[in-house]
Order: sequence, then structure tokens, then C-alpha cells
Amino acid sequence: MHSGQSEERRLCVRYALERAAFTLDVDVEFAMQGITGVFGPSGAGKTTLLRCIAGLERPDSGRLVADGSVWEDTDANVGRAAHERRVGYVFQEARLFPHINVLGNLRYGQKRSTGDDSAIDLDQVVELLGLKSLLGRAPATLSGGEAQRVAIGRALLRGPELLLMDEPLAAIDETRREDVFPFIERLHADVGVPIVYVSHNIDEICRICDQLAVMDKGRISTHGRLQSVLLQTEVPFLSGREAGALINATVEAFESSDRLTRVLAGGCALWVPGEIGPAGSELRLRVRANDVSVCLERPRKTSILNVMEAVIERIQKESSGTALLHLRVGSNVILARVTQRSCTELSLSPGTNVYAQIKSIAVRNSLG
Repeated sequence: MHSGQSEERRLCVRYALERAAFTLDVDVEFAMQGITGVFGPSGAGKTTLLRCIAGLERPDSGRLVADGSVWEDTDANVGRAAHERRVGYVFQEARLFPHINVLGNLRYGQKRSTGDDSAIDLDQVVELLGLKSLLGRAPATLSGGEAQRVAIGRALLRGPELLLMDEPLAAIDETRREDVFPFIERLHADVGVPIVYVSHNIDEICRICDQLAVMDKGRISTHGRLQSVLLQTEVPFLSGREAGALINATVEAFESSDRLTRVLAGGCALWVPGEIGPAGSELRLRVRANDVSVCLERPRKTSILNVMEAVIERIQKESSGTALLHLRVGSNVILARVTQRSCTELSLSPGTNVYAQIKSIAVRNSLG
């Protein structure tokens, strides 16, 4: 924990833990609001970190302060047991009780609540997660996505101050994931419980998170606002094939004749395929570096619709013979991956004015 900073409305985590083949060494502060993603490869320590926060794993030393309340301090011999921490935990597998129906599983979570007046009630959870038609069903009859929605509901009914989600969609096929995403997104807006969301899938992180911490080999290598962290391409796991930028945009109009939607992002207009929302709605756009190219003159005839003036802010050379260009486009920064030969032949350097051609834009979700 950093000295001189307020612990109010923050989750302050300091843990040290030694195992035979693994060391956890974390000292970080997360905002106690919105959704904080913890991203990194398998074996990075993401699950161990969540288990320590939940009280399921005991560190060798550590301190945990949630919204100003000390949950753990090994130096002061303070340590709330797992059942004393107001934490909801959603695992990779739903872990529902097989011998009771969906309603019974939800009521189990309710029984374990603190009874706080601010706790979410059963009817609200059922409506929020679309569970009404499932209440009488046995867990064995549920799809993976349905089971995870029930698991999320059970965790919410504990009345948690913090919701921990550990790869909650990893065991679900891609089609079913799309069924669950909208419900997780609604938690952000409708419930207000802060969430720490662990994943090794950058697409999931980009879709739902506000903050991002990157974890590797038991340590947090960087953390902060999602858009800012994604641009820290010196971090290995942010500079690979999926390197890209995230920008916020607003729908301006849908052109029905071409099935294209015009959006405004940081003073620039972009076209995205399909009808993606009513005018004025807010969107989150994901632009991958591999889908952006640059040229020194505006192309006169091209199939690419999104061609924008840009300025190179920095160039990061990669060992593969490519380079990541950080491009200022209006008030946004996007990434482009080009060959180092192209950099040489075009005499590209920081400050060079170019035209960015965006071949593909992924619409991740509504922010509203």
C-alpha cells in the first residue's frame, strides 16, 4: 500500500506468499467501484490473489483494506475468516448444489447474507439475471451459461461489498458466453457492487472492465484505467497478436441503405457495420493494431471506409521485424502494426503526419 493515500473507497491489497514453485508478491490499490479486470497468462497468480482476498488462502504476510475497513493485517494479527468477509465469489465452474433446484440455490446465498438493508433482494436478482423461468429447474438440466447466471445470483444474494469472478466464462462455449455477457454488464449499472474480474481473455476484459491490472509470475506489472493500460505495449502481454486500443464513441446515425452506423469518437467520425444502437447511445470500440495500416498520402481509391488523419506519437520496434505505431487520432490514441521495413521506406518517426486506415472495428458493448 502506498503511503499518504486515502484508503476510503479503495481496495488496498498487499500480499506475500511462498509456495514450492510459486511466489505471490502484490502491493496494489484498486478502485472500489466498477469492474476491475485482472489479466495475465495461466499460472500468473490471478486465482491465488482472489483466494487471498476472499480469505480462502492464508498469505505468509499481508494487509487487506476494503473501503477503509481492515479485513486482514498479519502484522497486527488481524484476519477475518472467509465467512466473515462480505465477499461474493463466482468460480470458473458454477458449483451449484445438485440436490436442490435453482430457487434453493439462490436462497442458500440469501441465508448467508449479513441481513444488511442495502443487500439486493431475491426478486431483484431473479429479474436482473433473467432467472424466473429457471427457478424450478434442477442444476443438472441447466446449460453452462444458465448455471453461471444462477451462481452469480447466489453470490449477489450474500449482500457482498465485493464480488470476485474467477474466469466465470472459461468453461462456457462462445455462443453461451454471449448469453451471459449482457447480465454481467448489467451488474455494473444496476447493482453497484464493485467487481474484480479475472480472465486470460483480453476480449472479455475489453468488453466489460473499467480498470485493468496485468499480472505475471505473481506480480502486478501495471494497472490503471483500461484504455491507458492497453496502450502500455512495453508490457509483453499487451503487445502480442491481440494488441489494440479501446475508444469510447457515440452513435450518430444508421444508414439503412448500406447497413452502416456512423459513430463519433474523440472528434472523428467512423463507420461500423450493422445497426448497433439508437442515436446518442454510447459504445466501446476495440481497434486491433493488426487491423490498422498507415500511408503518407490520403488514398484516392480504397475499399477501406475509415481513413483518418493521424500523428505518430511513438514507435516501438518488435523482435519479429514489426513495429507498433502509437497514433494520435483526434483525442484518441490507436495502435498500428507495420513492418520495420515500412518504417524505413516511409521515413516514419515520432511527429510524422500520416493517414490511418482502419480495416476492422469491433463494437464491444454499450456503456450506458
